[in-house]
Amino acid sequence: MKLIFYGTPYFAVPTLKKIVDNGFVVLAAVTAPDKPAGRGRELQMSEVKIAALALGLTVLQPTSLKSAEFIETIHQLNPDVQVVVAFRMLPEAVWSFPQFGTINLHASLLPDYRGAAPINYAIINGEQKTGLTTFRLKHEIDTGDVLLQTEITIDAEDNAGSLHDKMLNPGADLMIKTLNGIANGNLMTTPQNRVSKKVAPKIQKETGHIKFETMTANQVHLLVRGLNPFPGSFATLNLAGNAITFKISKGKIGSNSQLEAGQIYTNAKNLIEIGCLEGNYQILECQIPGKKRLLVDEFLRGFNFLPDFSFKDSTK
Repeated sequence: MKLIFYGTPYFAVPTLKKIVDNGFVVLAAVTAPDKPAGRGRELQMSEVKIAALALGLTVLQPTSLKSAEFIETIHQLNPDVQVVVAFRMLPEAVWSFPQFGTINLHASLLPDYRGAAPINYAIINGEQKTGLTTFRLKHEIDTGDVLLQTEITIDAEDNAGSLHDKMLNPGADLMIKTLNGIANGNLMTTPQNRVSKKVAPKIQKETGHIKFETMTANQVHLLVRGLNPFPGSFATLNLAGNAITFKISKGKIGSNSQLEAGQIYTNAKNLIEIGCLEGNYQILECQIPGKKRLLVDEFLRGFNFLPDFSFKDSTK
């Protein structure tokens, strides 16, 4: 089969490579335009563009998916099917025209966790398993008929980064199985009849705001894992009257039973533990603005902590 591939971040790269390795004809790879990045603000190519050029593929980078020029280009290419992995929403004129439709790979077991951040929210909500789904695009986001699914276990130490990496090869394999099934004409579809309350909206800055006074230790632990390594969770430390906002990248459920919600305990050497609404949370790795991520003992060497310092809700 001939296809057009849509994707931007690294999550899409293993699928693109496996599609090529399995003999499918990729007419073009569509990805985001190059964007300035870093201190020098030099133009940076997307991970999909880098991979596509290495594979000798044609790369398309439309600034508008609704432009007449882009739509005419993909219609002239005349693919049998289109494949979407981690790309922005397509207009109907783009997704509807191929003979076998447009197939999306989504990082959850649909209809659970429809939306932009399914990996993050599966961890934030304390799920023990999630998965991958291939489905046909339709008008409403992530609601098309399901083609195939595979489960992925979420281990107790997984964060968003490790779960992302776990999904790379199984996702690529699932897409190949899906495309082969479409080519052979023996793949059935299943409508998403169930409405799920588990959703995965786009991560906002406030999503990562840790509020120890109103969150349990387990909720804090899940939030930190679910937003690590990006975009990260944060709290505000009231240090000798100065509010310092910093990221928490790793921790665990603490053991100190004497702390009140919002109270901090440190031995000023290798321990920071904060009282939560229920239980305590112990910080293992953190980072303050302009500095690198540090283990808690390295972090503490830079400050003269006192036992009565407390965390403060930065919205107050």
